[in-house]
Amino acid sequence: MDPVLNWILRCDLALLFAVAAAHKLSDLSTFVQTLRDYRVLLGSLAPPAAAVVILAEIGITAELLIASDIRPVAGAAIALLCVYSFSIAINLARGRREIDCGCLGPSKRSPISNALLFRNAALAFAAALIMIPVSSRSLHLVDVLTIAGGLAATALVFMASQQLAALTAMARIRRTAHD
Repeated sequence: MDPVLNWILRCDLALLFAVAAAHKLSDLSTFVQTLRDYRVLLGSLAPPAAAVVILAEIGITAELLIASDIRPVAGAAIALLCVYSFSIAINLARGRREIDCGCLGPSKRSPISNALLFRNAALAFAAALIMIPVSSRSLHLVDVLTIAGGLAATALVFMASQQLAALTAMARIRRTAHD
């Protein structure tokens, strides 16, 4: 794999996990309640689970940016995304679509949906891609600019898709409530 593509994916994932951790830290009590709302673990385990999730996201963020052997951190990212997906899938199967996914932070509610499962699968695929061996060519200034542009472009696409998924899920819930 070309190192530019590898670094774009690594930076994208690092940004995602950093923003996720920052959202959770900005209102820890709301995140703990979100974990309780999922009903996949005992309510008393929500505070320590919240700490573990936040520490994992911070650790994954740092390691994505500094690790020379990316495979363990990519595996950890995939595992965490699978935990998120499992929790979402369980609640979708239970018919509990009104639960806040916790994806957009405490200031914006976004109900869980099948789109989140697709999103997490795509993110796990991106994490798997960074495990592909990287060519040893050196990076130049144009490569650094390409990485920055690629990060900006993919971050904008991701944010737009998050908003679209949230709006679609909210519309579905409103429609169901009126029927």
